[in-house]
Parts: sequence; C-alpha cells; structure tokens
Amino acid sequence: MNGSNKAKFAKRVIEVLEFFDEEHPQATVMDIVRRFDRPQSSTSELLYCLVEVGLLYKDPHSRSYSPTPRAAILGCAAQPSLVRDGRLTGLIDRLSAQTGLGVGVFGMVGLQVQIYSWRGGQKALRTSNPFGICGGQKDHLSSSAAGWLLVSTVAQPRRENMLRRLNAEASADRKFCVSELAARVQQCHEQGSVTDAAGFGSNAQITAMLFPGLPQNQPLAIGFAYEPSEQIDPSLLLQTLRDSVERCFSEQAAASAVVQPLFETADLQTVSAAARAPTAGMSMSMPS
Repeated sequence: MNGSNKAKFAKRVIEVLEFFDEEHPQATVMDIVRRFDRPQSSTSELLYCLVEVGLLYKDPHSRSYSPTPRAAILGCAAQPSLVRDGRLTGLIDRLSAQTGLGVGVFGMVGLQVQIYSWRGGQKALRTSNPFGICGGQKDHLSSSAAGWLLVSTVAQPRRENMLRRLNAEASADRKFCVSELAARVQQCHEQGSVTDAAGFGSNAQITAMLFPGLPQNQPLAIGFAYEPSEQIDPSLLLQTLRDSVERCFSEQAAASAVVQPLFETADLQTVSAAARAPTAGMSMSMPS
C-alpha cells in the first residue's frame, strides 16, 4: 500500500466511525457505501478490519455494525478532563434537551474549522450537503463564525498572517476584506463569544463561545446552530451557554475536592506486605 492509499484508508476509517451517532447507532455495509459513495467490496473489507481490531461489533443476525467501547476510549487518556471524564458529552446532552437546537463542538485544523461533535436539533438545518450538517465536516476558518472564534485565540501577528493567507487562497466567491474580518475576530477575542453565520454550506446562524482553560493552541468552541428567527434570542442562548459551561466546570472542581485516596502511604505499604506474606496456617516447607 503506497502513501496515497494509506492516507485514503485512514480517512475512510475515520469516516466510518463518524457515521455513528444518535440517529445512526448501527450501520450496514450499504449504509456506508451510500453515505460516502465507496465501492462495496472495499467497504466490506474495511468493516471486517475494524471488527478484527476491536473498533466495531458485527451483529451476526442483522449483519449490521456498531462501535465498541474501545472506539470511544481510544485517545481519551491524553485528553483534557472535560473530554476524558465525559462532562463534554453530558453538556451537549443537556444543551440539546434544554433548547431543541443543534449543538456543535468546533476545533481548528490548519486553516479550517471542523465539527468535532454534532448533535442535531429538532428541526434539520437547510444545507447544500444532502446529508445535512454532521461531525467531521470542515469549512474555511473565514467562512464560519465558529472559525473566527477559534482564530481569535491565536496571538498577533500570526493571527493577521493567517487571515491574509486565508484570503489569498480563497476562491473568488470566498474573498473577504482582511481588515474588516480582523476587526471582527478581535471582537471575538475580547468577548470570547460570537453570533453570526454558521457556515458549512448552510444559511444557519450560530451562537458560540470558547471553552476556558484548555491547552494552548488547542482551542475548542461550543455553540447552538439554528435558522434565524424572531422567536430565537441569541443573547439568551449565549447566557444559557455560559451558565451551562460554568456549571460544568464547577461540578468538576467540586468532584475533585472530595476525591480521597483509598489508602494512605503507610496503609498501602501494610496492604502490600500482607499481599506478599504466606497465607496463615500454610506450611512453607517442601515435602520430603
């Protein structure tokens, strides 16, 4: 397998794993084939490989596939506690249930913004993508308000250089005024939040904020995506986000404060010594 084929194989592995969500807890070979327009034979082989390495289960009766816990656990140990201990997933669940709107978590990949996680709302958003908005999708940082928010975490002068490069590499229909967008990004930097175009081929709007306290150069944003309406007040959505994120972090701090080690050092030494000692009443002499 040459380098190009290896890259394609890796990409298809990620596509398969991202297919599974609340609406698609299981998938057949043909579900994957239709979604990503892949050959049936190579898709079947890929799914077989993912079963072999323990990332997918295969139901022998329905011949459908679903992710294993290993697929969810991989990489968790190296993640910020927000991700590692499940608080991010719980936060998404609560925000989705509370508002009925689409909820996304966004990260920065090079000069693109990517949807790391997506929970669809009660009403599907209109988009140029026939499958709608979903996890894994990317857009130019300059084309999405979530992208502006992520760029705002980059220090000057690198931030302005990124914007100039984005504009230079953009197609004619995506060109923008660098100074105007730089001012908008600076506003995002000062506020830590934004309400504007969602991007990703939709006409939706997004209200999003940055997560606090994450590692440098690894920013994450979370936000609501929705069709603009007089019935939706972005300021209330932003307050809901802030309250929920603050509660999420305060819960973690409270949990950390009450955690106590099971054994003190002295106790642990005693337990260890007891474990090494022979069982009471057992003779240690060798039979003659």
